[in-house]
Amino acid sequence: MKAMILAAGLGTRLRPLTEEISKPMVPIANRPVMEHIVELLARHGFDELYVNLHYHPDVITRHFSGGERWGVSITYSLEEELQGTAGGVKRLAGELGGETFLVISGDALTDLDLTSLFAFHRAHGRLATLVITPVSDPSKYGVVITEEDGRITGFQEKPSREEALSFVANSGIYVFEPEVLEMIPAGFYDFGSQLFPRFLEEGIEFYGYRHGDYWNDVGSLEEYKAGNFDALTGKVKVKIPGVRIGEDVWIGDETVVEEEVVMVGPICVGAQCEVRRGARLFGPLVVGDRTIIDEGAILYRGIKWGDGYIGKDAHLLDSIVGWETDIGSGAALLKDTVVGHGTVIGEGSIIHPSVSIMPGS
Repeated sequence: MKAMILAAGLGTRLRPLTEEISKPMVPIANRPVMEHIVELLARHGFDELYVNLHYHPDVITRHFSGGERWGVSITYSLEEELQGTAGGVKRLAGELGGETFLVISGDALTDLDLTSLFAFHRAHGRLATLVITPVSDPSKYGVVITEEDGRITGFQEKPSREEALSFVANSGIYVFEPEVLEMIPAGFYDFGSQLFPRFLEEGIEFYGYRHGDYWNDVGSLEEYKAGNFDALTGKVKVKIPGVRIGEDVWIGDETVVEEEVVMVGPICVGAQCEVRRGARLFGPLVVGDRTIIDEGAILYRGIKWGDGYIGKDAHLLDSIVGWETDIGSGAALLKDTVVGHGTVIGEGSIIHPSVSIMPGS
């Protein structure tokens, strides 16, 4: 079975975390979000995967290579200029044509039952099925208007709650028959703003698959943090690396946890880390590979990407910290701080709430 993973986006709303990587590579529970998508696809029998690339493509190709580690084959399509969601798929018409295929975002987190999705699509026998997800705040999404049987009759782009005609969002996951490829012109073309409105104009019936599984578009720093925490608490079904201790603590390979360390889950500590005497870790918390947490440091909630150092008696409180970042002794990062990669925070520094620091500062 064939699937196209859309991975060419810029991820601007996750900056400064995406200054040096593309959004599909941001880690959820210490693994790239796109890796969770690849595993989901493999689990449901999709073994021929195609991925479009644009922003920091080498980071993706180095990690996934040809897909052998996941039992799939991966073919890449590099876009020197962005082609839009549908235009990127059109470039692979020769590879995707000939059978029903799936399109899925590489930068959203989901455990969607793809087998049930395909069964729904085949039962309705139309050219396209859109996955639609119930949302509480329609103003953050493009919402889909449907009849009771799921037939799509219209769209609204980020309406207010008062104006919304629907509370289900377009999730960026689609099932298509190969004939759809003939309707997409070469060049830049978009599913949401161009192809689907054309379906409505021409009276082409297509359906929305409403589900109760987990979906998070990881579209903001707040949602990125929520995705990590939801993985730790089991709200989304993904594999968390490391050995599970008790109900909700995972410790990676070759990680050393010294005496008198307090750990209150849910917590995921990566591989080859050092957690030194007297450190206190309170979840939900993710600590990336090769991180040193020195004596007496306190980490309360938050996400620390791999590599780097957290100094003696330092405090990280509900913060996100990028790769290879050093936090000096006695420093404090307060609520909703975001620190970019390769940053050095000096001893005793206090970073006030909601401050974002660019990489290499």
